[in-house]
Amino acid sequence: MFFSTSNMFSFLDVYPWLLPVIIFFARILDVTLGTLRIIFVSKGEKYIAPLIGFFEVLIWIVVISQIFSRANGMVAYLSYAAGYATGNFVGIFIEQKIAFGVLLIRAFTRKSGGELVALLNSEGYGATTVKGEGAKDRIDIVETVVERSEMKKVERIITGYDPGVFYVAEDVRSKQRGIFPRPGLSLFRWRPGK
Repeated sequence: MFFSTSNMFSFLDVYPWLLPVIIFFARILDVTLGTLRIIFVSKGEKYIAPLIGFFEVLIWIVVISQIFSRANGMVAYLSYAAGYATGNFVGIFIEQKIAFGVLLIRAFTRKSGGELVALLNSEGYGATTVKGEGAKDRIDIVETVVERSEMKKVERIITGYDPGVFYVAEDVRSKQRGIFPRPGLSLFRWRPGK
């Protein structure tokens, strides 16, 4: 016996007022997954992105297509648009909360880059400094690669050392070797990066 999606939504013939609600929440789920999939694709996650894409398309085929065959009013169309917009927001919110990925933080300081490197090292972060020439003065450039979940902590260290620091953070697709803080016990802070 085959599963029929048309029978699955037959209750909408009895309760048509549920259609906009279901459209709204189904679209939120669908677009949230789509937003996360795009984010994971941009980070080169070749195993996570297809898995999310599978469920995104499954929702589209099973739920959205069947529901849209019944949608014929402005309220249903507005529910679709509102679900789409909300799904983008929810997808980005979830991605920010899981803070997946790796960042390169580059700090430009007029203070001693060596001291900032030592401060970052004392907190378990590997860092490198190079001398540079700014528009007005000589500067030290300090670079460190950290997990996105560590961004706020590293930001506090850098701005605590030099409140006038200029810094940028960029996504990194891959890393190999290096010094990264080990989660958990502080006795084993230093470890080679992956």
